[in-house]
Amino acid sequence: MIKYGFQTYTWQMSFEKYAGKTDHILGITKQGGLHAFESEIGMLGGFFDSPPEVLKKVLAETDVELAAVCLVCDWLGNGETEDEKRLADKAIKFVAQFPGTLFNLCQMPQTDRADLEQRQKNAITCLHDVAKRALDAGVVSAFHPNSPPGSVFRTYDDYKWMLDALDSRLVGFVPDSGHIIKGGMDVYDIFKDYVSVTKHVHFKDINAAGTWCVMGEGITDFVRIADILKSGGYDGYVLIEDESPEAEVDPDAVALRNAKYIHNKLLV
Repeated sequence: MIKYGFQTYTWQMSFEKYAGKTDHILGITKQGGLHAFESEIGMLGGFFDSPPEVLKKVLAETDVELAAVCLVCDWLGNGETEDEKRLADKAIKFVAQFPGTLFNLCQMPQTDRADLEQRQKNAITCLHDVAKRALDAGVVSAFHPNSPPGSVFRTYDDYKWMLDALDSRLVGFVPDSGHIIKGGMDVYDIFKDYVSVTKHVHFKDINAAGTWCVMGEGITDFVRIADILKSGGYDGYVLIEDESPEAEVDPDAVALRNAKYIHNKLLV
């Protein structure tokens, strides 16, 4: 059965206000009647440096599962930098203390797509290196491509090359509905074609003009995607990552609106 929840980027757009407020975000998740949560490392604040029991206590109190922890790095070289490796190893050690939690790897977009072939190869090398160490620690990894103009994996051809190049024994796939559409792809075909290597899912909505919007107000048929996932045997997590202008102003209210949409459309 698919489990729905929230990704912290909804609040990360107001970083100064919500960084480290994991207990608050978990409270909103509980208030919305959902039971899954994914955090980027930067949003964990002091929880990242505390004993795991500190976060486990809040998770238990709110009846929310830590679905994934997201690591974002540049990964520009043919191998990790010392700082990237140090952060990745610290994150692996953290995630390993929460059995069943996915290690979600995401590359920071740059400003352009120059030297695209080499940058794509470098990214794959780094992803494999991180994921191998994670697997040795009992942690499952997957990669989340994105769609800004400087992302090296943002079009159909990019995705095809990327998913052929990734060793699926080490790195799974995290499709994000909004980034797929923004990259000019057929979102339903991508979800259907790659469901077998999908380890985790992000939903975000987008309108016909290419602007992020609250779930249900754009062009994405989330019910259709959910049906594709179920038909393909996917029974993992779907995390809502709202990047709408409304979420920049009031992420709590938008998250609760999205929770109502999930209950009314996807959990029926």
